[in-house]
Amino acid sequence: MPTLPTTLDPTSPTYTTHRTTTLTKLDALEEAHRTALAGGGEKYLARHRKRGKLLARERIELLLDPDTPFLELSPLAAWGSDYPVGASMVTGIGVVEGVECLITANDPTVRGGASNPWTLKKALRANQIAYENRLPCISLVESGGADLPSQKEIFIPGGALFRDITRLSAAGIPTIAVVFGNSTAGGAYVPGMSDHTVMISKQSKVFLGGPPLVKMATGEESDDESLGGAEMHARTSGLADHYAVDEHDALHQARRIVSRLNWRKAHPDPDPATVQEPLYDQEELAGIVPGDLKTPFDPREVIARIVDASDFDEFKPLYGTSLVTGWATLHGYPVGILANAQGVLFSAESQKAAQFIQLANQRDIPLLFLHNTTGYMVGKEYEQGGIIKHGAMMINAVANSKVPHLSVLMGASYGAGHYGMCGRAYDPRFLFAWPTAKSAVMGPQQLAGVLSIVARASAAAKGQPYDDEADAGLRAMVEQQIESESLPMFLSGRLYDDGVIDPRDTRTVLGLCLSAVHTAPVEGVRGGFGVFRM
Repeated sequence: MPTLPTTLDPTSPTYTTHRTTTLTKLDALEEAHRTALAGGGEKYLARHRKRGKLLARERIELLLDPDTPFLELSPLAAWGSDYPVGASMVTGIGVVEGVECLITANDPTVRGGASNPWTLKKALRANQIAYENRLPCISLVESGGADLPSQKEIFIPGGALFRDITRLSAAGIPTIAVVFGNSTAGGAYVPGMSDHTVMISKQSKVFLGGPPLVKMATGEESDDESLGGAEMHARTSGLADHYAVDEHDALHQARRIVSRLNWRKAHPDPDPATVQEPLYDQEELAGIVPGDLKTPFDPREVIARIVDASDFDEFKPLYGTSLVTGWATLHGYPVGILANAQGVLFSAESQKAAQFIQLANQRDIPLLFLHNTTGYMVGKEYEQGGIIKHGAMMINAVANSKVPHLSVLMGASYGAGHYGMCGRAYDPRFLFAWPTAKSAVMGPQQLAGVLSIVARASAAAKGQPYDDEADAGLRAMVEQQIESESLPMFLSGRLYDDGVIDPRDTRTVLGLCLSAVHTAPVEGVRGGFGVFRM
């Protein structure tokens, strides 16, 4: 068995320094997560509870099978924006009646659950995950519709939400809506377009226009119950398929609906009894990535702590050594792994990656990309050696690969290397970041330096003197800006990943993702790549 060795010394000063840096970043991450958990704040939480209602995460907890995990997605959506962290919605993957489902829940303690631009982005990403992985979709609805002051950013793209529900249903992927309160205006189409709808007596309200709008538009006097209450929709309109007496009953009925779906995964789960844990302590993952990403680290130390039995068959170990490629299993699922070693991608690494990706597609094996790259190598020698065409070969292979891709940003993920390692634009099924990660077009110092060189050359071409003091100030400002914009919480706030995770949770998170992707058929492309420049 090709068991990975380890040279990591958890007692060394270097390891201790790396671990301390990582834990400090995790503390900041935890604080941001607490902000999301706080919802609309204590005042609105108390008001919601006074009405006898459960909070969004409490509803999810009661919906899920007991003692099963919930993989929350995009918890930091809207971080760094003018909107509340979490974007007034909880999304994630959990098990209901033995079935892995994509679950969304409006948070009514944040502006009544109204949707802002980041709520829309978060919901659309959740729908994409449900569609690609064929996960039944359960919507726990309580929303006043669009956040009206930001309607210009919501109305036109927001129609995609309803399009997605119908496409999920057309693809044979079940959609279930449980209405806990208001579901008005455009929000009425969530229960209206779902395959199954549960409404709650004296609590659910579903209408295109509430009593004030109806009065203004038609002059008609009406009340909430006759216009859109649960009993009316259960007895008269037929919109409600199931009529619940309270929230607990509604969640129970939702679970019963799932139990009757006759839902089957495309690939059976591996037998847990056959899965071996890594030989090395996953706790040690907190001390592997250096605080200074210019310092290289061996990604095999990461691989050894996340794959089954630390068993890894390396592919082309002596060729293109700054990219580690090889085969393993993770929670019993086969994976092909591409992990950056020394940061820079050369021609050999690019060609090696392209071949490896083709092999994974021939064998129908999902790919895991572990990022720590500054990009493709630059310079006259490398340009003349064909770095562009070789890098393009790798990107071509990534772009046209059909097996599921999972990406984890451990350290640097800069430039076109981010693309070649299956960054967000290349539609990995899931993408997560460690708090140690950074991603941008290039490093802050390099970007500021490039701008300085260009400005200096421009002044020289015009015969003008160059202000070195102003240049130093500009470089410092640019470095600070790019540094802040490359940090994982900033990127996660813009949904450029599916969450920032504790490195020690990586194996668990990837296991949940691999289980989800195997709900859909896992099939590679057979020769359907573009033209490779040789």
